[in-house]
Amino acid sequence: LTGAPALPPAWALGHHHARWGFGSEQEVRRIVAGYLEHGLPLDAVHLDIDHLDAHQVFTVDQDRFPKLPVLAEELRRDGIRLVSIVDPAVRALAGNAVYDGGLAGEAFVRDASGEVVEGVAWPGEAVFPDFTHARVREWWGGLYEERLAQGFSGFWHDMNEPTSFTAFGESTLPRSARHSLEGRGGDHREAHNVYALCMARAGFEGLRKLTPEERPFLLSRSGWAGMQRYGGTWSGDVATGWPGLRASLALVMGLGLCGVPYSGPDVGGFDGDPSPELYLRWFQLGAYLPLFRTHASLRAGRREPWEFGDEVLEHARVALVERRRLLPYFMTLAHLARRTGAPFVRPLWWAAPEERALRDCDDAFLLGDSLLVAPVLTPGADRRAVQLPWGRWYDTATGRAYEGPGQVLVDAPLARIPVFARAGAVLPVRGEDGGLELEVWAPARGRTGGGLVVPDGGDGWEEPEIERYTARWTGSRVVVEREGEDGGCAPSYPVRVRGTAER
Repeated sequence: LTGAPALPPAWALGHHHARWGFGSEQEVRRIVAGYLEHGLPLDAVHLDIDHLDAHQVFTVDQDRFPKLPVLAEELRRDGIRLVSIVDPAVRALAGNAVYDGGLAGEAFVRDASGEVVEGVAWPGEAVFPDFTHARVREWWGGLYEERLAQGFSGFWHDMNEPTSFTAFGESTLPRSARHSLEGRGGDHREAHNVYALCMARAGFEGLRKLTPEERPFLLSRSGWAGMQRYGGTWSGDVATGWPGLRASLALVMGLGLCGVPYSGPDVGGFDGDPSPELYLRWFQLGAYLPLFRTHASLRAGRREPWEFGDEVLEHARVALVERRRLLPYFMTLAHLARRTGAPFVRPLWWAAPEERALRDCDDAFLLGDSLLVAPVLTPGADRRAVQLPWGRWYDTATGRAYEGPGQVLVDAPLARIPVFARAGAVLPVRGEDGGLELEVWAPARGRTGGGLVVPDGGDGWEEPEIERYTARWTGSRVVVEREGEDGGCAPSYPVRVRGTAER
């Protein structure tokens, strides 16, 4: 009803690191060097408003970032993309190219008397494009050419409710502001909720024209039904604390059920200083969510794993390496979300809606059909209860098999959070040589398992074929076959079978 989700580029399913306050090219290089020196996989770095010239959209502070395209190219050679923040507020100052161009094209929101509506945002006195007009969206979409020339590969829409700082009242445009609303006309009461959706559309469609061979990457802080057509979202300024950690899971799960499959929180919380334990538990949860991004405000403590001590660093490395290993599975889930609407993150009742015990379980989730993730959401816990749906489930760390439905008590040391694989699951994972490998969890005797694989490691628009695999016992071994029109055949990928020990 609201449109198929956009397919993120493969790199967007990796680990992102962001901060309001990187401040300079030297600081970005220092952070990236830290990831490389500590053997931590990193796929994207996000630059906040401090990289802009006086916080003006589509500009660069040449003193702090004098050679931004060179930095972007150096990072890209290491497999790291740069992502730029983009705010809708345009500084109302003659000589600002975006302001001058918008005035000439009558692109900004006006009031009933025809005067341009002004507000206050990060750059100061500001005006706001009317994204509910097709001509304005086309103009705005073309402005991303400047960002691409600076070397950015992705875009992060912020403050797009839209936000206008006010001394009192609502922190947005006045209700009397007039909008096109696709030619019908109306005030801001009608336009407010679709404003960010239309901004996302402008960016997405502009990038489709500017880089037609690449899938755009867009995050939007605000949105409306259908925002998944253009990208994903994140938690916004989630509070640092254990309640914020729990809310992060609820957010991603709820958005997925509402048709927005790609989302995630600011790992560690946006503001404040998480304890090493809280940071690690948030990091471990984030490793199994669609958007895996550490982020913090200018006033908050650091969010790099090595800032929390050697123990946290080692456990965070394990989580990052596992995320990297599971990237083919995440890519498959992204394709399935686009084609079927099924989210990456699903409540446990998704597996068995008739099991009443699963309906109120909000502290664990299914990642696709094959994995059950049980994050640690309370301080001091080294064990936790997990409600299992029907069937056999394997603890992926120990290989021990459990039978559901029912509740089990399992170890949850600081080193990891409990993750279970469904018996019979066939998961695409990244092998040690970097190629695709099938990880197969033995089905229960007398039963058949299976899984889907969508082999896509790129950024283009090809629609890879969905490969279907079955797993069954034949004598004393598990046989895996790829389904086809002419019957089954051997997989073209290496196969690793787990869970075959009799219990």
